[in-house]
Amino acid sequence: MKTSENWQINVKKKIAAGVSIASNLTLIALKIAAGIISGSISIISEALHSLVDLAASFIAFFSVMKSSKPADDDHPFGHGKYEDLAGFVEAILIILTALYILYIAIEKLIRTGGAHHFETTLGIAIMLVSTIVNLCVSAYLFYVAKKTDSIALQTDAEHLRMDVYSSFAILLGLVAVKYTGLYILDPIFAIIVAAIILRTGLSLTKQASNNLLDGTLPDCEKDIIKNILESFKNRGLMGVKSVKASKSGSKRVIQLVIFLPCKMTLKDTHTLCDEIENSIAAKFQYASVIIHAEPNCISGDKKQCALCNEIIKNGLPLNLAP
Repeated sequence: MKTSENWQINVKKKIAAGVSIASNLTLIALKIAAGIISGSISIISEALHSLVDLAASFIAFFSVMKSSKPADDDHPFGHGKYEDLAGFVEAILIILTALYILYIAIEKLIRTGGAHHFETTLGIAIMLVSTIVNLCVSAYLFYVAKKTDSIALQTDAEHLRMDVYSSFAILLGLVAVKYTGLYILDPIFAIIVAAIILRTGLSLTKQASNNLLDGTLPDCEKDIIKNILESFKNRGLMGVKSVKASKSGSKRVIQLVIFLPCKMTLKDTHTLCDEIENSIAAKFQYASVIIHAEPNCISGDKKQCALCNEIIKNGLPLNLAP
């Protein structure tokens, strides 16, 4: 990836993270005020959720700043893991928030039996604003996360998307309370919100930990690499011994061991490997490709090795032209 393109991507990440922080600060202030004034447990639980969203936004902003730094002596493969670590921490925060909301909602349900009267009009207005704002900001973050392949921004966007669902659920609950007088719906909707948040947290934890532990790429991305290698079989590639691929932040680290004709010149080997690397890099925004070439004769495929020798013996050059 060119330096200018990398700089533009980092700027987009930082702007998106900044927008997330600003929106969360505003909504937190509104929700806390509405929760205290109304006394609604569901609004208070939503304010707690937004506090975690704010912490997640700061973590995302920090990780984007750190991951954008170039490789150095201490981090020869770059700083991409900062984003994976941030995504994991954010996911844990989501889970802890969900568990705490469950606790206070169930405790309120047991202690009051749901007979806790509160003012609903203010809460309805705040939840409506929160739903609209988070819908717009999360859509923007998802767009930037997809363009920049940022796990930290994706996790932050997931936070806000859960805020959309939870705010809307609480909005419906408050409307139901207002027109039915069933105040027991307030803690019940808080429990529903906590369940939604918990499910998201568990899913994001799995994704972030997979990257931290150098888990393999998704099958769809491995298929892309496989298809690229297949396209080089008429260019001199005689087999693939192994493909190892993992992800660090937005960068994919791909290591290939391939079989080439045992009498292929070093120059032709270098040219072919460069073309394979460029083809793979063109399919991914940011990829580090390392290729180890081995002579085909050590693969044990005597038929292919004999064919290679026959081609070279008869003076027929291997097809290395684009």
